[in-house]
Amino acid sequence: MPSLTDGEIRRALKLVEQTGKQLSLVDGEGHGTGRLVLVLKPMPTRVTADWMAQQWRDQKRLKKKLGSYPSMPLSKARDVFSRDFADMIQRGRSIKIAGDTRPGTVADLFEAYVRYLREAGKPSWKETEKGLNKIADTLGRSRQAREIEPDEITDVIRPIYERGARVMADHVRSYIRSAYSWGLKSEHDYRTTSVRRFRLAYNPAAGIPTEPKNVGTRWLDEGEFVRLYRWLECPDAPVHPPYTRAVRILMLTGQRVEEIARLHVDQWDARERIIDWSKTKNGKPHAIPVPQLSAELIASIKPNAHGWFFPSAMDPSKPVSAGTLYSFMWRQRDRGVIPVVTNRDLRRTWKTLAGQTGISKEIRDRIQNHTLQDVSSKNYDRWNYMPEKRAAMKKWNAFVVKLLSKKTVKHSA
Repeated sequence: MPSLTDGEIRRALKLVEQTGKQLSLVDGEGHGTGRLVLVLKPMPTRVTADWMAQQWRDQKRLKKKLGSYPSMPLSKARDVFSRDFADMIQRGRSIKIAGDTRPGTVADLFEAYVRYLREAGKPSWKETEKGLNKIADTLGRSRQAREIEPDEITDVIRPIYERGARVMADHVRSYIRSAYSWGLKSEHDYRTTSVRRFRLAYNPAAGIPTEPKNVGTRWLDEGEFVRLYRWLECPDAPVHPPYTRAVRILMLTGQRVEEIARLHVDQWDARERIIDWSKTKNGKPHAIPVPQLSAELIASIKPNAHGWFFPSAMDPSKPVSAGTLYSFMWRQRDRGVIPVVTNRDLRRTWKTLAGQTGISKEIRDRIQNHTLQDVSSKNYDRWNYMPEKRAAMKKWNAFVVKLLSKKTVKHSA
């Protein structure tokens, strides 16, 4: 059978329009195995023309759509059929599982990874997207992801490191490594469907060493705790009020800054005085009863129209970011009006001072949602420990009230 021409297609479109009858045009040989077909169908207002890959398999005719004419011209349809379907038909595999066989680009890989993070509910997806967008511009968006070499990754990271942004350099390495790690697994994951296969042979960022982590040890003693808390109650400079409230809640509960910053009205049970997160950093649901001081503070806050307790000063439709709270605290540190402290130091402070009050490490770990690695906790223990948490928070609240009521407290420099 001769190959189709554009002239034949135009004449066939007119014929279908006049007769009102469906017509199929076959491109070239292939009867008995598979071929490219243009199916023309009369509709009330127009004639549709769809390219189909057609296959005869197990004495049945299978079809799969490639695109529509004329948006997909004849030459393009032939290229797609040859690229994605011809080989599968020759090998006797079903065209139902055929897809775009082109290896994915750097942009394809990074966009697919960010989409995976977003659909999985990972709060890090926005920062990851921002970082990977810049990296894609440097590496080349249209280059095949499988072509990227380790030296190129190093060349991206080195200038960032040399200008002193060592943490950012490590973040960039982490973004790339994670995206490639996901790409290596995604095309073999039967639970998901990726629009593009990447054909990666290895992870080019896997062998690049990380910046040694400085494990923090800083925590506030009793005097420093009171000094910071009192300043947050009555700051000596204009600050966005939700920021000072958010930090006080951090001090009183010992939770992760991201989880407090994003506190929403749907997560607060005022009657039970419980904050309930369905999603947390370690992926596990988490709920805590808050101490009385914290409950009173939250009750005094009116969530904004979007339901956020601590909205961003720049965009009220969004909660304050962890980075903004970090910068806010850093500026006060530089002014010398509060002790030298980071948000993570506050989490460490709660852990330490709560231990000082006599709360067991196991309950402190559960209140702070630290992952317990023993077999019993991971696989068998399903008790929520809410009574134990309530008792611990009551003891902690009494400790803080007594601390804040002291008339003289030693101020640490």
